[in-house]
Amino acid sequence: MKYIPYVNTNMGSKSHRRRSCGNTLPLTQIPFGMTSFCIQTEVHGTWFYHPEHEFSEGVRLTHQFSPWLGDFGAVLMIPQNDVVANGGDMAWSGFRKADTVQRPDYLKMHFLRSNCTFELTPTERGAAIRMTFGDDRPSYLSFLPVLGNYTYRIDAETSTVYGSTDGHSLSDAKNFKMYFAIRFVNEALDTERTYAEGEGGSACIHAAVNTRVAEARLGISYISEEMAAAAIDRECGDLSFDELRAQAEVNWEEKLHRIEIEAKNEAQMCTFYSCLYRVFLYPNKAYELDKNQNPVHYVPRDGSVRAGVRYTGNCFWDTARTLYPLLTLIAPDEFAEMLEGFVADYADGGWLPRCTSMGEVGCMPSTLIDGVIAEAAVNGIGKREVLEKALEGMLYHANHEAEDPRYGRNGALSYIKYGYVPREEHRESVNLTQDAAYGDWCIATVAKVLGRDELVDEYLKRAENYKKIFDPTTGFMRGKDKNGNMAEDFDPCIWGGEYTEGSAWQNSFFVPHDVEGLADLHGGREALIRKLDELFATPPRYRVHGYGFEIHEMTEMALVDFGQMAISNQPSFHLPFMFAALGDVGKTEYWVKKLTEEAFSPNDDGYPGDEDTGTTSAWYILSVLGMYRLCPGKKEWITFRRSVKSAKILGKDV
Repeated sequence: MKYIPYVNTNMGSKSHRRRSCGNTLPLTQIPFGMTSFCIQTEVHGTWFYHPEHEFSEGVRLTHQFSPWLGDFGAVLMIPQNDVVANGGDMAWSGFRKADTVQRPDYLKMHFLRSNCTFELTPTERGAAIRMTFGDDRPSYLSFLPVLGNYTYRIDAETSTVYGSTDGHSLSDAKNFKMYFAIRFVNEALDTERTYAEGEGGSACIHAAVNTRVAEARLGISYISEEMAAAAIDRECGDLSFDELRAQAEVNWEEKLHRIEIEAKNEAQMCTFYSCLYRVFLYPNKAYELDKNQNPVHYVPRDGSVRAGVRYTGNCFWDTARTLYPLLTLIAPDEFAEMLEGFVADYADGGWLPRCTSMGEVGCMPSTLIDGVIAEAAVNGIGKREVLEKALEGMLYHANHEAEDPRYGRNGALSYIKYGYVPREEHRESVNLTQDAAYGDWCIATVAKVLGRDELVDEYLKRAENYKKIFDPTTGFMRGKDKNGNMAEDFDPCIWGGEYTEGSAWQNSFFVPHDVEGLADLHGGREALIRKLDELFATPPRYRVHGYGFEIHEMTEMALVDFGQMAISNQPSFHLPFMFAALGDVGKTEYWVKKLTEEAFSPNDDGYPGDEDTGTTSAWYILSVLGMYRLCPGKKEWITFRRSVKSAKILGKDV
């Protein structure tokens, strides 16, 4: 049985900056690969694709995992003839959706203007391209600018175009460049007619082809154009386009077969495998192989090249909650290599990563990579020396603050001094305090696995600091100033300020390591259950005070309408499972069934909010399988009635 036909790569792509239904891109890419490819329909800021458009500015080599963070290392490709344009806004062409194939392993579209069928199949660090022109007009494959400054040169002897771009958004990436090589095969490149125009941000090149069927092989590198060309040699060799496509298909089918389900209907089957596809997209490999086949990587902090693996395209504030617990089950070997790459960031630059889009962006608070490391440690994932280095990094960011707020724990020193992060010092002080307490518990957990018993008691004690911001009068977590005072005016529906992407309702229950302790603060298990019942029953009212305007997460919470349970965003993900943790499995089953059936679909608008690099997809997968890791770092699954008829993970019944 093949599962790729059940994947809708467009699931979640019908989005808007004011209403996310996923904010995804329909990417053609090798699992966890270094290159991704997507049709570019029209650019609006950092949004460049919409599934209802039947016009295209080309096929984009992209590394954008979120429109909120932008792209890096991007270039646009489009076949042209007749009037040849130097930018996508003038080169665009109509295409028919009915003639278009968008799969994980294969992209096919027909550009009406150039009468050219464009096909692409991915390799790990590049792609194979085949163009079939419908007539004999002099034609080109153009490489057009997207972001940053571009350079090009032509190697006539090997029919290869070499290029580079330094474009990257928001991140700390010193002297960044993506080098790319496009080697034409079967003598398709006419070097005498190939020409480059413009310079810097407007530079482009038009590679002339001299046959109706032209093929090219593409490779990229963050280190050199020689390594970009070497990627072509290593990954494509002498294989035909169809052979490379078959390889990509086998790769994807193997990943999708790691969970085999019997769904209750076609919609559930398609939703499940569309989500599973997203789980295998990120994080992306950001390392290459040298001439001796040893891994090496570009270091964003200083622009150097060092030995070892590296990964990017990941926000741990999102992924720590669901993606990595799922990867412990379906991709433990890949998880181990990722962990090695995350720790490489600490070795290279002094800080464990928070949110990387090539370099560190730090757009979300806290260091929830602590949960990823703890999850790996208790599940036996990762070499001991890697875990020891990871613990060193955890201890460092728990006790130091960086001058650059993109790194480490914000408010770490104040947290040590007061036992909480004061609200007048940092925005989102409630989340910073709760996340630090959980991070401290993770340190104790990893220390115990590694036999560092002298650390355990100290950090378990620090892990109780969440109690210092609990307000027994209202039953919510609230910010305190340096004198220990909470604000006099309080409305649990005010978003922002002391809270991250939510209000007190969404952000007062994140104590995954100590649910019993949280229940005690509320007066016992039954009292906390009543508070959760109230959360689900309270209308999705919101006030914008902390932001000063409406953010899309507010809109999505109200429109999906599960009370104050904002399934659209990570702070609420664990809430339905707390009922089971407190002894009421029935309420967990009720809400999980309702959420998975009403908030998700395999359609282009199939997510309740941002998908966030596999995070929301992993939530759905675990939920329909009847299992959820309430606390990453504990080898305990919350279990309940699954909604699929049957399931196997790596061949074993669930």
